[in-house]
Order: sequence, then C-alpha cells, then structure tokens
Amino acid sequence: MSEQEHWQLDGSAPELYERYLVPAITSVWAADLIDRARPKPGEAALDIACGTGAVTRLAAERMASGRVVGVDFNPGMLAVARSVPNSGASIEWLEGNALGLPFDDGTFDLVLCQLGLQFFPDRPLALREMKRVLAPSGRVALSVYSAIENTPAANAFVQALDQSLGPDASRIKRAEHIFPQADEVGALMTQEGFDQVDVKTVTKRITFPSVLDYVQFQFIATPMAGLLGDRNDVERETIISNVASATQSLLDPEMLRDGHLSFPQEAHVATALRVG
Repeated sequence: MSEQEHWQLDGSAPELYERYLVPAITSVWAADLIDRARPKPGEAALDIACGTGAVTRLAAERMASGRVVGVDFNPGMLAVARSVPNSGASIEWLEGNALGLPFDDGTFDLVLCQLGLQFFPDRPLALREMKRVLAPSGRVALSVYSAIENTPAANAFVQALDQSLGPDASRIKRAEHIFPQADEVGALMTQEGFDQVDVKTVTKRITFPSVLDYVQFQFIATPMAGLLGDRNDVERETIISNVASATQSLLDPEMLRDGHLSFPQEAHVATALRVG
C-alpha cells in the first residue's frame, strides 16, 4: 500500500470522524437502521446522539418533508453536522442531553439512536426520555454493539491495548460493547415501557485501509485519545505502531488481504412502539 492510500489523520476529531469513520462504519449501520425505521414523509423524527449526522441526513432524505431534528451533547460534532450538505427535509441541529431531552411530551413520530445508548450514564432514563417525547403509537429504532468478541478487530485491539498500556487501557473501548446479548436490550426496552420490541442481531463487513489506520484512528479521533494525551510525538508514534503490530498479530490472516483490514462487526438493532 502506498503512503497516499493511508488515511491522512489531520484535523479535529469531529472532522476526522465525518471524513473517515462515517464512510467506513457509521453510514453502513445508518442505512440498516433507517431501512428498519421506515421514516415517512411529513413525520417528525428525532435522532439522539446524532454525531455528525449520518442517520439524521439519511432520515431527512427518506422523508423529503416533515420535521427532522438531530441532538448531540458535543458541539464540535454538531458544527461538522451543520457543514455537511443535506438533500432531504430541512434539519434542526440542537445541543442537548439524552437524559433530559429539550422537547415536550409526544413531540415526535420516530426516535432514532444509532450506537449511542451504550454510552449514556443512565440508560433506563435515556429510554424513558425517548418514550416521553414519542407520540402515542410512535416508534423507536436504535442500535448497540454486541459482545466485543463478535467484532474481531475491536477484540484484538483491546487485547493489544492492555498488553501495551496496562490492564485498564481498554476500558473505554470495551464500554462500547456492554450489551453482549440481544435479549438484554429487549428486556431493558420492555422494562421502560416500550411495546412490540423486536431485536435483531446484525453483522456488517467493515473495511479500513490497514490495521495501522484502524489503530491510529482509535487513538486520534475517539475518546481513547486521552490515553496518549501526556505523551510526546515520538512516544505517541511508538505506542501506536506497537499496538498496531500487536493487533495485527491477533487477527485472522483472512482479514488482512492486500494489506487492507476487513472484518465483521456485529450489533443488535431494535425497533419498538410506544402504545398509549
């Protein structure tokens, strides 16, 4: 692989997220979620933890008309979201907290939350907030990563992290995978008052230019950047190189054809209704 084929990881974390992670991962899952949610023209739709807006924009395209709102806690992500062209219904971008949504009861026909629920400090409260802002017979569609062992690149990465930086280093990455079983997601949604809960376990194929690019991205454009925050440039490059090498050694060679990294990624995708 030539140097030009590697990701050029210069820019802010939100900019890098939109430039690289959205095409590689987020857009793949966004299309799946929207296909299941089936947003309709004229509806009011809310995307919680919208990030740079991949799901929000796709919902707006499918709807063509209606109200579309993207909410995120991170103003940097929202700034990038506002800068990306949108070809569908107009979108409102708002800064807000999933644990206290800034909307009246029964405001939306559809609530979306892609790969965000696992990060909320009070997940039951977040689900209650989703239900509160839904109109009667409104619906929710959300996704969460499954057991980390079922996403081989992530599993190899956390093992390499712990080997290189100590047993606590992988805590943030492992936290993305706190719903190993689909029935855990379904039970929590049922407990918080949703009806007709349906959870599917879905696998998508994810591709990065190389293992090094995958590891660099984790350290530069995700919350794991804090692991290297007090290191100088030489130390950072050495750690990234060592973790990438260790990660690669733990992967099935079938995932490393032609120098690229291609691996299955598994998530639980849930839909449900608010009845009454």
